[in-house]
Amino acid sequence: MKKSIIALASVLLVAFSSSAQKVEFEEYDLDNGMHVILHKDNSAPVVVVSTFYHVGAKDEQPDRTGMAHFFEHLLFEGTKNIKKGEWDNIVSSNGGSGNATTDDDRTYYYEVFPSNKLATGLWLESERLMHPVITQKGVDTQNEVVKEEKRLRVDNQPYGRFLEYVKKNMFKKHPYKGTTIGKMEHLDAATLDEFLAFNKKFYVPNNGTLVVAGDINIKEAKKMIQDYFGAIPRGKDIERNFPKEDPITQQINAKAYDPNIGIPAIMAAYRTPSMKTRDSRVLDMISTYLSTGRSSVLYKKLVDTKKMALQTGAINFSQEDYGTYILFGLPQGKTTLADIIKEIDEEVVKIQTDLISEKAYQKLQNQFENNFVNANSNVQGIASSLARYHVLFGNTNLINTEIDIFRSITREEIREVAKKYLNPNQRLILEYLPEKK
Repeated sequence: MKKSIIALASVLLVAFSSSAQKVEFEEYDLDNGMHVILHKDNSAPVVVVSTFYHVGAKDEQPDRTGMAHFFEHLLFEGTKNIKKGEWDNIVSSNGGSGNATTDDDRTYYYEVFPSNKLATGLWLESERLMHPVITQKGVDTQNEVVKEEKRLRVDNQPYGRFLEYVKKNMFKKHPYKGTTIGKMEHLDAATLDEFLAFNKKFYVPNNGTLVVAGDINIKEAKKMIQDYFGAIPRGKDIERNFPKEDPITQQINAKAYDPNIGIPAIMAAYRTPSMKTRDSRVLDMISTYLSTGRSSVLYKKLVDTKKMALQTGAINFSQEDYGTYILFGLPQGKTTLADIIKEIDEEVVKIQTDLISEKAYQKLQNQFENNFVNANSNVQGIASSLARYHVLFGNTNLINTEIDIFRSITREEIREVAKKYLNPNQRLILEYLPEKK
C-alpha cells in the first residue's frame, strides 16, 4: 500500500509540474536583429528587464583576456544621457535593483522594477546599447575595480584557482583554456581603441536578446520596446569558428600550487560535449547521483562512512561548445590523494558496469523535477532561463520541455554515458597543493 501511495504521489508530481509550470512567452525580432522575448505574469506588480549578449571570455583575443568581463563593469559607467556614477542611483530611486554576470559564453544584464517603471528599465538598457560613454578615465576606474575583484575572488580565495588550472590543462586550442576574469596585464596593455572596437563588434542589437517578464501589457510593452530599441542600427554579423580540441587519449598529470590552502585537493577532469547534447544532460544526472546531498554516493562513502575526505563531489561544468566533468576530493587524516582517486574510481566503475538501482533512479527523477519547479518559481529566474535557452541552446521553449529530456533518460543511458566519457585514459589528474614555503 505504501509503495502505491509513493507511486501515485510521483505521478501527481509529474502531472502538476507538466501543467502548472508551463511558461507562456512570445518572441519576435526587431528589424535591427534584436531578439525580443515577452513573458506576462500578473501575479505580482514586478517587471524584469534584461539583456543577454552572446559574448563571453571565449570571444576575446588571446592577448586581451578579460575583455568581456571588463565590459560588464564598464557599461555601468554611464552614457550620453546618464552621468558617471548615476546608474545605480536611477535604479534604486525608482524602487529597483539590478546586476550583471559574465561567463565564457555570454554577458547578462538585468533590472527588477515595480511594473509601472517598465519604461525606465527599457530606457536604461537601450542607453547601455546605444549611447555608452567609453573613455580612458572610465577604463582606468574599472581597471582598479576588476583588479580588486580578482584579488578578492580568485587570488586570495582558498581553492579559488582550481578551475583555472583545470581549464589550462584540458584545453590547448579552444579559448575555454582561459579564465573569465582574464589576466590583468592584458587589460593594462589594452588601448582605448581596442575597448571601443570590442564594444562596436559585440554590443549590437543583432547580438543581443531582450527579455521583458512580469506584470506587463503585451501591446504596450511592444510599443515601448520599438520606441527605445527600434532605431539602434544593426551591427555586422559575428562569425565564430573556434578551433576543435584533439581527443584526450591518455591520462594527463599536472600539479598546481595555492598559497591560500593548507589541505591539498585532487581533481579528475574529463572533457565532455556541449551543454546542448543529450549526453551532457545525462552527465548532469550522474553528478547529482554521485555528489548532491549528504545521502549521495561519494559523500556517504568518503565523508560519512570511511571518513577519508573532508569534502568530495562531482561537477558537470557544461558550456556552449564543450563541457568539463570534474570529480574532486579533499583528504582527511592520513588519506592520500591517490587514495581519494582510487575510491572515486571504484564508484565510477560501478556506474559503468551495473545499472543504478531503481530507487536511486527515482530519487534522481524527483530531484530534477524539483529543480525544474524551482527554476521557474519566480519571474527573475524565468527571464534568465528564457534568454539562456534562446541564445545558448537555440530553443526558447526548452524552458518548458527540457524536463522531458531528463524524464526520458534511462538507467541504461546513465551506464553507457559513464562508459563513454569517464575513463582514466580520457582525463586530467590535477594535484592541487599548498604552495611550498
